[in-house]
Amino acid sequence: MQLDAMGMAVAFAAVLPALLVAHNVADHWVQTESQSVHKGWRSHAGRLACLRHVASYTMVTAGTVALLWWLLGLPITPAGFVAGQLVSAVTHYWADRRHTLARLAALVGKGGFVTFGAPRPGRDDNPTLGTGAYALDQSWHWLWLGVAALLTAVA
Repeated sequence: MQLDAMGMAVAFAAVLPALLVAHNVADHWVQTESQSVHKGWRSHAGRLACLRHVASYTMVTAGTVALLWWLLGLPITPAGFVAGQLVSAVTHYWADRRHTLARLAALVGKGGFVTFGAPRPGRDDNPTLGTGAYALDQSWHWLWLGVAALLTAVA
């Protein structure tokens, strides 16, 4: 299927917010507590927990994009669909192993921000989701969801 610029723009405009919504649901409602706790462990169990999370996450994002593709008749190719989902899944797994994203943050001068808002060792003085690590994690995912939406629309 030959895609024109307007069709690609419409597909991108529909897919990006859909991926952002699907991401939020999959990361916070679908992900199990066990996956959340264990996915960053530097072990076989950690890698498996992360794989299970990314599998369920990708089922949500792929299902969402497929539903839009079908309902709205978006000009998406099978190759674009697969490319977008592959980029989303691989980059999500990479970031959710946690030490990988923390290492990248340190390399770009954000190492201190990773621990911002986290409870201090031996204390429970900031029990919130508002940590630097969480903000960097979510912004990383959003970056790659933008790339995934673009690939979905143009590939």
